[in-house]
Amino acid sequence: MNKLAENLKANKLKVTPQRLAIYTYLMNTGSHPTVETIYNDLKDEFPTMSLATVYKTVASLRDVNLVREFNVSEDSNRYDADTSRHAHVICKKCHNVYDYYGDVDIDKNISELQELSNFKIDSFDVNFYGICKNCQGED
Repeated sequence: MNKLAENLKANKLKVTPQRLAIYTYLMNTGSHPTVETIYNDLKDEFPTMSLATVYKTVASLRDVNLVREFNVSEDSNRYDADTSRHAHVICKKCHNVYDYYGDVDIDKNISELQELSNFKIDSFDVNFYGICKNCQGED
């Protein structure tokens, strides 16, 4: 059994061909796709897979922390199978999303916020917004 199937089983998710295809797709892309993008890219290979199946699958993967869900100010959420601590840089024009692995020292802020708010913070997103190099040339 491959590692992705083992990850699904370890998180008590049934290994189905569709679920494995969606998870594999997310693990092998850096494009931070929407559910609709995933569906459109996989529907030829899995013609009986519905859009609802993709929605349910990414929700299941998100719920067990195998993917991250975030919004880039669009109508649809985006998904990232890289669950390591990193930020995203998002273009406000074309909505492309880029990973940023540089140093963003949020640990101090989280500690202060937890103390001030009495929250136990278990997740967070750091997004930076701007205009990418390609869109800068369109002005």
